[in-house]
Amino acid sequence: MAWIPALGGWLVTSHAAAVAVMRDARAFTVDDRRFSTARVIGPSMLSLDGAAHARHRAPFFSAFHRGDAAARLGTFAEAEASRLVTAIRPHGAADLRRAVSGPLAVAVVAEALGLGHLAPDRLLSAYARIVGGVNGLSGDQDVPGANAGITPPAPDAAAAYGQLAADLRAAAGGRNVLADAARSGDLSTAEAVSDAAVVMFGGIDTTDGMIANAVLHLLSDPGQLELVRVDPHLVPAVIEESLRLEPAAALVDRYATRDAKIGGAAIRAGDRVSVSLAAANRDPVVFRDPDRFDIFRPDTSRHLAFAYGPHFCIGAALARAETRAALQALLPLARLRLDPEHPAAPRGLIFRKPPALDVIWDT
Repeated sequence: MAWIPALGGWLVTSHAAAVAVMRDARAFTVDDRRFSTARVIGPSMLSLDGAAHARHRAPFFSAFHRGDAAARLGTFAEAEASRLVTAIRPHGAADLRRAVSGPLAVAVVAEALGLGHLAPDRLLSAYARIVGGVNGLSGDQDVPGANAGITPPAPDAAAAYGQLAADLRAAAGGRNVLADAARSGDLSTAEAVSDAAVVMFGGIDTTDGMIANAVLHLLSDPGQLELVRVDPHLVPAVIEESLRLEPAAALVDRYATRDAKIGGAAIRAGDRVSVSLAAANRDPVVFRDPDRFDIFRPDTSRHLAFAYGPHFCIGAALARAETRAALQALLPLARLRLDPEHPAAPRGLIFRKPPALDVIWDT
């Protein structure tokens, strides 16, 4: 635990402290006026805690894990990954983020929310404008939640969310995860739409990054790559170790509701507490030789890439299925390897992934 002036709050880097903060929603909440996403899309499962959070989360959790629409998404991801890789196979080279991981993430989210009929560029434009509005509010993090004067979202972000909300409302009567959640009767249409926007946020950037990071890690280790080629049953282990080594969502914020002590640090009520999932996943107390990519690591399951506690990612299973589908479609490419002319490395404070992932293969 350390106070970081540049963040305007505490930074949590140990695994034990990260778990302690994320599992205690009463002492460390997301329900604070400074939480920028809520100021653009309204209250949602991402920005609520307690009974309100449970009410927003439950219908979507059920739809993702037990609904008819959810049952089709894994199969859809496999077919879409195969289609995307087949399209690039003759070329012998590609930026996999532009050609596979990004388009796959967008397609699956669109299918899940009943937006598959819309042009991907339309979805991405609205998404980028909304995320830009959220990021533009991050400078208010040092404003105590009880104070007035919280900056409203930029008009462009509000307009983009209005457009997306209209598309989602139209989809709520169909056959998809949003429709299943809306029909639960526990949420108003406006509430279900806000939660669906959260699903969209979580399903694009993080899944794109999760796929790209897994490919990057595996292609960077020719020895383990060959083992996976020989035994494709190792693909799930690749995914989990990649999640540990480089979580696509690397940082989550909480706000202290009362004075507390974590890791010897005296936290005051109202303080911002940022949990570095990336650092916790490399805590040497938990993970031996933590900076090494090792698909045979025995304790990989302890990673926190999908967070922990009440806000554990509801789409974790689908994100894993998408990443598995992408790897299984890519591995048959002959001598698939990183392009030495264009080295790649993950970047970003919150979303961690390579800006581009150039690869080559034999045709």
